[in-house]
Amino acid sequence: MKAAVVTSFENPPRYEDFAEPVPRSQDEMLVDVLATGLHPLVRSKASGSHYTSTGALPLVPGVDGVGRGADGKLRYFVLDNPQMGSMADKAVIEVRRSLVLPPGTDPVAVAAGMNPAMGSWLALRRRVPFEKGQKVLILGATGSAGSMAVQVARHLGASQIIAAGRDARKLATLSALGATDVVTLEDARLGSLARDVDVVLDIIWGESVGQTMVAIITDRTDRGRPLTWIQIGSVAGQTAAIPSAVLRSARLQIVGSGIGSVPGRDIVEELPALVNEIVRGTLRVDAKIIPLSNVEHAWAAHTSERIVFIK
Repeated sequence: MKAAVVTSFENPPRYEDFAEPVPRSQDEMLVDVLATGLHPLVRSKASGSHYTSTGALPLVPGVDGVGRGADGKLRYFVLDNPQMGSMADKAVIEVRRSLVLPPGTDPVAVAAGMNPAMGSWLALRRRVPFEKGQKVLILGATGSAGSMAVQVARHLGASQIIAAGRDARKLATLSALGATDVVTLEDARLGSLARDVDVVLDIIWGESVGQTMVAIITDRTDRGRPLTWIQIGSVAGQTAAIPSAVLRSARLQIVGSGIGSVPGRDIVEELPALVNEIVRGTLRVDAKIIPLSNVEHAWAAHTSERIVFIK
């Protein structure tokens, strides 16, 4: 079969021949892969920089996708194999980590939307006792995951959704998705706008996050009010300098949401509800469709749309 194959962490994958995977038990199934997303998680795994990477090569990237099995059913699936991912003609999936999709489902919409939505969905459903009417700040709202976070927060009943990002043009589109306030990350008003939020969904991390914490805590109306800072992504950097005073001067807790901090069984349990909202069109993400044969060129593409590879 053909697959996107990583043979060096310094170079993009190439479209090459690769051995077809074989199911090893009755709990596994071989599927024809119809669509699979190029997510930041996929890129980091393919570069060997993700915290779950084993360092072993070669590997086929891809953490999820939509495929069709011999039974004719369309399935969304999540993979947990560090060497054999979804960017291939075929993939072996664990049936328990898949979900049968309704007839007529658009494979591209599901492949594009599930991963970027999963971060904020799991954060608000599994990492904090989020309640309808609470207030949310989203740091990094202008990417695919960020725009999904706006929609997820709206769907789960947030009363205030502050979308913060660097792309002013993209920020201007987020009110239509549910943002009540939009602000650039460099705007001095960020602290006062977010002073009473209950949850921060942090998709960026990096060196500036400490300054943002200080701004919010300084302006906070009631520092005894719980504030949960959920670390989802790190597009701006892997490390952050956090002043000790912000942890002592307010009721602030910092938690992560990702592979490991959210048990696999919790992720599987959340799949049906999230898939349902994407299939219904409640949650939408822009997708750019590219043939898998163009993977090497597409890897270097700079686009705000989520790339989805198809056969």
